[in-house]
Amino acid sequence: MATRSLWRTRAKLAVAATALCTGGAAATVATSDDRAAALKLCTTVPLRLLRDSATAASIVFDYQYSLWGLPEGSNERAKIKHEVHLRSARKLQELCFRNGGIYIKLGQHIGQLEYLVPQEYVLTMRESMLNKCPVSSYDQVCEVFKKELGETPDKVFDEFDPKPIASASLAQVHIARTHDGQKVAVKVQHTHMTDTAAADQATVEFLVNTIHRLFPSFDYRWLVAEIRESLPKELDFLIEAKNSVKCLENFRKLSPHIADYVYAPEVHWSLSTSKLLTMEFMDGAYVNDVITIQKLGIQPSDVARLVSQTFAEMMFKHGFVHCDPHAANLLVRPLPSGKRRIFGKKKPQLILLDHGLYKELDFSTRFSYASLWRALVFSDANGIKEHSVKLGAGEDLYVLFAGILTMRPWNRVIDPAVDHLVIKGTDSDLSELQMYASQYFPQISELLRRLPRVILLMLKTNDCLRAVNNSLLQGSSLETFFIIGRVSSEAVVEAKMTQMKSLFSWIDIWFEEFLFEARLLALQIAFWLLRVRNALT
Repeated sequence: MATRSLWRTRAKLAVAATALCTGGAAATVATSDDRAAALKLCTTVPLRLLRDSATAASIVFDYQYSLWGLPEGSNERAKIKHEVHLRSARKLQELCFRNGGIYIKLGQHIGQLEYLVPQEYVLTMRESMLNKCPVSSYDQVCEVFKKELGETPDKVFDEFDPKPIASASLAQVHIARTHDGQKVAVKVQHTHMTDTAAADQATVEFLVNTIHRLFPSFDYRWLVAEIRESLPKELDFLIEAKNSVKCLENFRKLSPHIADYVYAPEVHWSLSTSKLLTMEFMDGAYVNDVITIQKLGIQPSDVARLVSQTFAEMMFKHGFVHCDPHAANLLVRPLPSGKRRIFGKKKPQLILLDHGLYKELDFSTRFSYASLWRALVFSDANGIKEHSVKLGAGEDLYVLFAGILTMRPWNRVIDPAVDHLVIKGTDSDLSELQMYASQYFPQISELLRRLPRVILLMLKTNDCLRAVNNSLLQGSSLETFFIIGRVSSEAVVEAKMTQMKSLFSWIDIWFEEFLFEARLLALQIAFWLLRVRNALT
């Protein structure tokens, strides 16, 4: 009977996919003005949908069949479950690579969801999705150039390397030289993104909704909704170019104290369109390449502090946040001015790449988010609850929200110990996180469904930054949380100052800031004493 039920599930997916494929194909050919594009769409999309359905059915069947009859909590079930996780992650990885585009974007996102999906999926996706993306052929690149600029790359540029130096989910990057001798990086959108992006998005949405109907606890509809909103913006490279300009303007105006330490490539507007982006070529080390960073004469800990400061300023003060800061999008180089630290080490400059995915936080959201992080840093349980509820977590799930933000259980979140939020990156830390992910999967899914999409992207940004910090420091750093605490508190005070109505209000705000500085100083002193004690024992 169980086997019949499993086969029935696979059949439902297959029948639904077939119906959608044949009906959609006929409708597309009948209504399209571009018959060649329509024919390409009708041969590609149905194949992908069938492939999606087959993979989903295979994974569902593997889980239910392999774990059938094995008692919960037994060693045998844990062993078999680990094997199924690995097999399923590899199947999903293969599906993403074969379909490309939006599917790779989806795989990259899964690789950041440590708090929701099993570690086997996280590691499989993280190891492959950032640097092994499919590559468009040179003929396809020429096709994009002809459509966008009317000429092939060898006519537009004095030199153009047909072999890309990097390929991502939506585009790939080539090195070129302009006719006036400037070395540039040219980002070229994959041709299939233009042809199938909307159809792929509908396909993924259909599949996720179907699986949710069959298995209500599997609810990733929030992820589909986010892709639906963000993908069109990411596919317009002129929006990306404008984002990079606005980002640097914000640092110059709102965070001048670190503006020299943050950079984005200059855009060549006359050689850029919605599907082609020509930028200044940047030479530097990837932010997770610790060996190269050290060879440049830069301390990895200085880079970690700069990354934390940069994104804290964006989130809490600018309200305009780069939401895709994974390692492939962050470069490090010595500060061009040549400034050095006291002991001779070079100061770092952070170069931000790929400005396609930004989110704006309105005043209320930014104030609540900054207030929440300040409460987290100071173990303020009442403040954590108050601002989590304001952000949409609800009184029933605010504890879980705090845990996802910090990747710490609630008893550690409210622990007054100076290092209560530090993750050491040990096996016990990882296993504890995975246990919570497994134990609270339905509640986490409900929380992600409930939160505003802008906060979901803040979670993704936090996940990316946490992975960067782990690679630089082999775990999180207490100094990172000092930076977050300071910048979030400054942002809260600045926000309150804009609402100030009397001299008494100003005094109250000043006194609040004084108390914060005193608490932060006490924490820093305790931290240094702890380090001295550890060094002596």
